[in-house]
Amino acid sequence: MEKNITIDQSVAILVDGNNIEMSIHSVTANDAAMVNFDSLIPRLLDNRALNRLIYFREGKHISSKLAERLHNMFHGSVVPCHKSADIPLTIKASQLSNKVDTIIIMSGDSDYVELVRHLKAEGVRVEIAAVEKTTAGILKDEADHFYGLTDDDWFIFSGKSSKSNKSPKLKHKASRITKK
Repeated sequence: MEKNITIDQSVAILVDGNNIEMSIHSVTANDAAMVNFDSLIPRLLDNRALNRLIYFREGKHISSKLAERLHNMFHGSVVPCHKSADIPLTIKASQLSNKVDTIIIMSGDSDYVELVRHLKAEGVRVEIAAVEKTTAGILKDEADHFYGLTDDDWFIFSGKSSKSNKSPKLKHKASRITKK
């Protein structure tokens, strides 16, 4: 007799925006490369429930379009950080550890190794999603799962300067997902 197994997990995705952006820019040699959240998030979730999506970014100038898109597509939020995202992301992960089954950290920064160890000790599954070439080996080793971002996970933004009235164009077809 065949039995179906249902996996019901609640997932939080915490993004170190500066780290992911710099990694993608490094491998593409193009500062206009951007994460394609529309296709990446469903792949990372793999039919699990999204509890939270928080994009941490250093600096005061954060794209309002990115914030709006993350909110509209995933009820996500963007958190500006005074300096690096390491401390705010770590604090939020610790706060969420008893509210979710899995935390996906989008960063390849070895600064998160102790956080990964702490979360796992608390019983949380920890996954890392980052560009493999720029991810610390120790971080991959400590995680329960590593998802290597590839060129399928980003696109090249080819917009006109902000002074132009024309809409920017994307050089990668973004998939659409529907909200339930």
